[in-house]
Amino acid sequence: MSMSDDDIFEKVQAALVDALGVDEDEATRDATLVGDLGAESIDFLDIVFKLEKSFDIQIPREELSPEDILTNSQYVQDGVVTPDGMTELKTRMPWADLSKFEKNPRVQDFGNLLTVGDLCNYVGSKVNA
Repeated sequence: MSMSDDDIFEKVQAALVDALGVDEDEATRDATLVGDLGAESIDFLDIVFKLEKSFDIQIPREELSPEDILTNSQYVQDGVVTPDGMTELKTRMPWADLSKFEKNPRVQDFGNLLTVGDLCNYVGSKVNA
């Protein structure tokens, strides 16, 4: 059963409002999970749990957070993701818009990359697979 983008957004937004205690009007498609909505690593466990339950899907941690790339010296040099690392991130995260990050790919900024829209795209790729 395929879900529309709007249906997915509504459920993702509800999960974020519940998990982060933000208002619906803050959880827009363009809002970043960390910078705009204040999500911390502990919150992501709650968000993932709520999304898994809400959509009846499994979300492997490494799909949303490819830390093995960001901590690998093959892909990161001097705190910056290398071109090979960017290629690997794009392969692993086709649902995320990495264009802004690509301009200045500092590892420390990666956490502030994901938007509500990216999360919706990810969930959509699982639900409508």
